[in-house]
Amino acid sequence: MYVPIGTIDTYKSTEGWKDFLYIEEKKNDEQTQKCEKPTISYVGGKLTFSCETEDAMCQYSISDSDIKSGRGTEVDLSATYTISVYATKSGSLNSDVATATLCWIDVEPKTEGVTNSIANIPANAVLIKCKEGTLNVQGLDDGTLVSVYAIDGKQVGTAISQQGEVNVNTTLQSGSIAVVKMGEKIVKVLIR
Repeated sequence: MYVPIGTIDTYKSTEGWKDFLYIEEKKNDEQTQKCEKPTISYVGGKLTFSCETEDAMCQYSISDSDIKSGRGTEVDLSATYTISVYATKSGSLNSDVATATLCWIDVEPKTEGVTNSIANIPANAVLIKCKEGTLNVQGLDDGTLVSVYAIDGKQVGTAISQQGEVNVNTTLQSGSIAVVKMGEKIVKVLIR
């Protein structure tokens, strides 16, 4: 990732940026074009990234808060992945980072369980993206009620899905935590 001269230490210590393997300061002062911000989609069991900048390469990182070690007798599994992606092209400035949350919601929560070391959980993949306080949720059954709450429990938006997706307008700002309720499934999402 190429960053402006004099900013490399900030990028190397900032959440989301510090995870990139290679961070270099831009060597020249020429005015260069910035890559378009990529889009994130989940279709047919595959995450896809696209960028309108010709020949741009998408760089991504995916993290899962469930993948960790600990001690005790229970582990709360959410099957939620945080996705960050940016576009880069030689001679161009890197794009802004696009983020999304991919999670699985149970189709039939009563069938959840592990038998003979094999998990049998019918589930739908749901992709949650946020732009300027509006949450876009894709992969839902039509007619699913989606409610969004601030971390203090106040409802900040609600909508019903149509054609597999829904946009929920909220007043949440970047850095806020949203609690997204999709039918009976609840997921926490960091607004970026």
